[in-house]
Amino acid sequence: MPATTRPASRRPDKTGGKGRKNLKAPAGGGMSTNLRFTLGVLAAVALIVGGAVFFAMKGSSEPATAGSNPVRADSHQLSTAADGKVTIVEFLDFECPSCGRAYPAVEQLRKEYAGKITYVVREFPLDMHPNAMNAAAAAEAAANQGKFEAMYNKLFTTQQAWGGQQTDHAKTFDGYAQELGLDMARFRADVASQQVRDRIETDRADGAAAGARGTPTFFVNGELFEPAATYDNLKAAIDTALAG
Repeated sequence: MPATTRPASRRPDKTGGKGRKNLKAPAGGGMSTNLRFTLGVLAAVALIVGGAVFFAMKGSSEPATAGSNPVRADSHQLSTAADGKVTIVEFLDFECPSCGRAYPAVEQLRKEYAGKITYVVREFPLDMHPNAMNAAAAAEAAANQGKFEAMYNKLFTTQQAWGGQQTDHAKTFDGYAQELGLDMARFRADVASQQVRDRIETDRADGAAAGARGTPTFFVNGELFEPAATYDNLKAAIDTALAG
């Protein structure tokens, strides 16, 4: 929210407007040394205050940082609410077992609250999961062809077939892309591209700045959701946000 500048408070006139001494110019129409000094000080103060107000106003127009609101304009929205009243953000790792367990609850809530909540997914692959980065790259490459949600569903519904293994499953994800009917030359180029890697790293950096330390990490209207990511807990948070 842009910062607002409160007007300076005015001290009441204790004299009621009476008894004030008027400054008088010295004889001959000149200006006294004291008066010139006073006006010079007032001018300097005016410049300083004006500059401070200018920079304050300039600073207030800057966008909020990702740390205060973990959503970017190009973040993947799986569900969208027209009123924008409630936004749920999930930082996830496609290989994370906890994310896999949360997935059915998330999908159920998305159906129940269709049109009422905006649901955003962001990448947060953990180094401890050997195929997490490849899975994230596959999802982002699919997104470049408008198939992020399809790949998101595919990766979670097949997680037990490839997750938790030291084997490189890049070819497995390549096969999923073929099943989804993607342009394979473009998909493979995007998976290996710096653009996709940068996108994933941006998500991870934003998540860390916002307070994500593991996966899944949820935010409800920009606030870190700390309870366990169960259906009941997430539903309660959504209901509270909708009622607010």
